[in-house]
Amino acid sequence: MKIKDIPQTGKLGLTVTWPGRNGLLRRTLVTPRNPRSGAQQVIRQNLATQAAAYDQLTEAQQQAWIAAAAQIQSKPSLGQSGPLTGFQLFTKVNCALLAIGAPTVNAPPVKSLLSPLPVDGLEVTNTAGAIALKLHTTNAPADGTMLRACAPQNSGCRRGVGYRVLGTLDSPQNGYVDITSAYTGRFGVPAAGQRVFVSVNACVNGYEGIPLVFSARVPATA
Repeated sequence: MKIKDIPQTGKLGLTVTWPGRNGLLRRTLVTPRNPRSGAQQVIRQNLATQAAAYDQLTEAQQQAWIAAAAQIQSKPSLGQSGPLTGFQLFTKVNCALLAIGAPTVNAPPVKSLLSPLPVDGLEVTNTAGAIALKLHTTNAPADGTMLRACAPQNSGCRRGVGYRVLGTLDSPQNGYVDITSAYTGRFGVPAAGQRVFVSVNACVNGYEGIPLVFSARVPATA
């Protein structure tokens, strides 16, 4: 329910509070379902492995990560943010590298300037019941460009929730990157009338760029 209170987010006793689109919201604390899916377990294992790996670094290596992390701010929450810790940057970078199938690193990589992605739209077609999802490109996306998506939503939704990593983008063919198999392999085939949300972002040396978000409604069969 909507409430009037000081800005806050997170658990408080038996309730959870978060900032909504039209004000502060609060609900009863409920333990979320834990499906222990294969993809979920891989991410958890990656986090656990990299947390343990940081502890095995030399003092000089940890200090290098601490120095690099001091230059990177966390994502703002309630208007506040701060520099990352060396441990946070190490796990963030290496988990991102693992997500795109790249080797992990023990030294903080150079943070390069990320070029804008040549992706400008999502196209969903329905040909005799065969659903196809394609991203339109103006050039070949860089290697390691990450693809995320969430489960199909009702047509009225304008904001995706629960994005999951689906992999990296393949090379375009005739100006399009076909993401049908990646999407349906994770969420199944969306029905006509549902809305599909996807996001893409660059990933260079484990540093992720700002995601581009696209959505499209599945048309009726043509």
